[in-house]
Formats: sequence, C-alpha cells, structure tokens
Amino acid sequence: MTDADYMARALFHAARGRGRTSPNPVVGAVVVSPEGVVVGQGYHERAGEPHAEVHALNMAAGRTRGATLYCTLEPCSHTGRTGPCADRIADAGIRRVVASMIDPNPLVSGRGFAYLRSRGINVEVGLGVEPASRLNQPFFTLVRDRRPFVLLKAAISLDGYIAEAAGRPTALSSAEANRHAQRVRAEIDAVAVGVGTILADDPLLTPRGVYRALPLTRVIFDRLLRTPPSARVLSTAEAGPVMIVTSPAGAASTDRRRPLEARGAEIVATDGTIASALAELGKRDVASLLLEGGAKVHAAAWDEGVVDYVRLYVTPHVLGQHAVKFLDGRPFSTARLYDRRTEPVGADVIIEGYVHGPR
Repeated sequence: MTDADYMARALFHAARGRGRTSPNPVVGAVVVSPEGVVVGQGYHERAGEPHAEVHALNMAAGRTRGATLYCTLEPCSHTGRTGPCADRIADAGIRRVVASMIDPNPLVSGRGFAYLRSRGINVEVGLGVEPASRLNQPFFTLVRDRRPFVLLKAAISLDGYIAEAAGRPTALSSAEANRHAQRVRAEIDAVAVGVGTILADDPLLTPRGVYRALPLTRVIFDRLLRTPPSARVLSTAEAGPVMIVTSPAGAASTDRRRPLEARGAEIVATDGTIASALAELGKRDVASLLLEGGAKVHAAAWDEGVVDYVRLYVTPHVLGQHAVKFLDGRPFSTARLYDRRTEPVGADVIIEGYVHGPR
C-alpha cells in the first residue's frame, strides 16, 4: 500500500465524525508500522473527547515506535478540553507524520508541525488536502470568518419555481429526496427559514427518521415578530434551541416578544442583514447553517454573498410562469457552481456545488 492508500483510510475515518464534532473539525488518523501494517486507526468522535490521533495511538498500543502517523489535519500542540496531540505523537516514538493540511485555528496554525519537527519527526504536509478541506468547510468558515458555512437548499420545479404561489405550500420533492434532506439535517448545526415559511407550513424543523447526535439550532428570520406562539417549532425544545432573528423594533414589541420567550424562543435583534444574523450564530459556535427558504430569505442571502454551497432538488413538476421563482427571480445557473455534482434520487435529481469554491 502507498501513502495515498493510508491517507484514504484516514479520510474515511474522518468522515465518520460528520454531524458529531461541531464546533471542532472532523479528523481521521491511521498508524502504520515500519512493516506497513495498520496497527491503529480512529477519528474524532465528539467535541471535548479524545482527538483522532489519540484514538489511533491507543489502538496501536506498544507498536508505535518507528511508525508513520497519517492524519487529515495538523495535530494540535495546545491544551484545550483535551491535551496536546503533538506531545502524545512524539512520546509514542512516531518517526514520520503525513498530514493533509495545516489547521487554520490560530491556537494551532503550524505550531503542531513545528513542535513535531523539533522532536526530530519527519513531517510531510499536503497529501489528501482537497478531500480533507471539503470535509471541514464548516470548521474553516467558523474559524476564519466567525460565521457558519451556509448551505442553501431548495426543491424546485423543472421550470425553476419553488411554489405555486406565495404563501401556498407546494409539495415538489419525492419521498426519496425528502429522506436525503433529512440525512443532511442530521449533520448540520442549524436550519433557518423565514417567517413566511412558518406561517405557510408551520414546520417542526426537526430531523425525522434519522439519528442526530447533537442538538439542532432552529433559526427564524422574522423582522416584525409575526411568529405565532402556537408555532409547532416552539413545541420541540428537546430537539434544540429556537432563535428568532428580528429587528430592533420587533424586539422592542413586548406584547409579541414575551409570549415567544415564554415558549422558549431566544429573541435576537440585528441590523436586518443575513450577515449580522450569521455573526450572532458564529458567537454561539454554530459552524454550519442549512438555509431552507423561502424565496425572500434565499434572495437576501444570495444578494449579500454569504451563500457558500447550493443544493437543489430538481423535480419533474412544471408550475408555470405565475409561480414563485427560485431566488425571487435573480439570475442563476447551476453551470457556474464549482465542483458541480448531480445525483438521481427517486424521481428527482440533486444538483449541487460550491458558489465560490472550497476555501
């Protein structure tokens, strides 16, 4: 087996942590003996618990002397909720470390590699950098921009519409596509909709039919606090917090605010931009946000340039020119997405990709 083969195994293990580690990154590690035998492997399973390298070293036990450690992200060299991995690696007698990329966290950011080299360990960086980067776009966005990675999701008709009319619930996607969307909800930190969606659909905004390891933050964009206290989403506190983003005037309306707070909602006043709401979520260590609509919220986020990824469930329905247009009619072409990918799911087709490319 080659270095690339061992790194592919580390990347496989890293992906096992998706939906479980936020606000930490997903990381995988593999320990290979001088004879080329995999003696340890593991992944970061949950924030505050041992890192991938520690799991792999523990599995390898006394077989680490002279071995190579493959890891998908730079080992940490500082003490947070867990001890520094770089110390453990050096003390275990690892001879060589092959890592995919540097950790942009200012507490790490090259210090882990520098420490390993100071202990006489050969460090190589760059193998598997592209898939490793894609796995951790939410973590990187939170660290660099202090906001969540924004995934815009919509079900659209073949002719590019999302509903028959404003305020009219329109079922478009197939059962298979709906199940796929629920699996996405199981891995994301937060899901957001506009108040129009609350009034029209009264959704629960919870993952259904899938296991979710962490609480799910639900966000409602509601400038005038029109969300009714009877909204079903406010009856699901066990699933995670509900945050209603409003204007200063909306927050000042005690008659509307107090009943919502009594139902457990957090009322947050911002300047009215999507970016300001994302900054509030960043303060709460929310690393990823699924923006489910409706059209005006999608359009506002698109206009502000804060959409990082688009996932469309394109259905065979045709709604006609008087329906509600995707992105409220803004020019859009899936051909301009980076790393564009298509996948059939039931009667529908998923078309997805990055807006600006992975960063």
